[in-house]
Amino acid sequence: MIRRPGMHVLDPLSRLWWRAVGRPVDLSTPEFGFLAAPHNRRHEVGDAWLHAYEKQGAVHPSSPTAGLFDDMAVLDGPDFRARDLHPLVRDFYEHTGAWRMDVWSQWNPLFAPGGMAVTALFGRRVEQLALPTEPLSVSRGMSSEVRTVVDESGRRQGAAWLRRLRLDNSAVYSGFYRSAVLPGAEQPHVAVAFPLELGHIHVFLTPRVEADGALSLASRSRRFGADGAYISVLFDDQWYSAQPPLRESFRVYVDDEGELRTDHELRVGPFRALRLHYRLSRHS
Repeated sequence: MIRRPGMHVLDPLSRLWWRAVGRPVDLSTPEFGFLAAPHNRRHEVGDAWLHAYEKQGAVHPSSPTAGLFDDMAVLDGPDFRARDLHPLVRDFYEHTGAWRMDVWSQWNPLFAPGGMAVTALFGRRVEQLALPTEPLSVSRGMSSEVRTVVDESGRRQGAAWLRRLRLDNSAVYSGFYRSAVLPGAEQPHVAVAFPLELGHIHVFLTPRVEADGALSLASRSRRFGADGAYISVLFDDQWYSAQPPLRESFRVYVDDEGELRTDHELRVGPFRALRLHYRLSRHS
């Protein structure tokens, strides 16, 4: 388990900010239960949240063929049918550990300084959301490890996806992936939680299948309870949740040469801040 001696001076300030702009939520209720997710305890960083599950025997051993979803059909609904996906797209999500990732990144020059500051002051220190800020940092791609998380009965609850830069083995993401139905919605969403110390960032993405079998994932809503990004922080026994102006979109597709690729775009309000491109290749 990864620990650090105490919070950085910026951590309590950022937590107080999100409490001030957020709203109190009770994660045990149907109204806000969709925001429940793993989080690190005090003085813990990185994937310490996963080690806590391991002690309970709730994490399966790492498998080279484990997927973010056992079956993409868990996302089936009025606007999505897994059977319409290209077979390679579906294979990636159901056997994610079997795929290698090569990455390219490009920041909007206006947002690059802010991205570097967030990565330097928060991302690398807490080993979470350390977005690559220099193109060469991703020149050797990312490593990928998927661990399945289950409940006491052995039923799947989600999957941990741990990614590191191959160049220096530094942590980039430690995410918890599952399907979720948002309040008042019929269509299941892709839910991704990034655990933090006494809090987490949660992103809910609406799935669509394009005519060529590509998968489109997007979070564009500004309404609380709909798709989008949420930052939640815990003070004593009370959770607070706020919506930052972050919008994400993914397009996972097979190109003209039969290679699986992903275009990932991060926007801050109406402005495109970061573009990532992934080339995905299955291990032989």
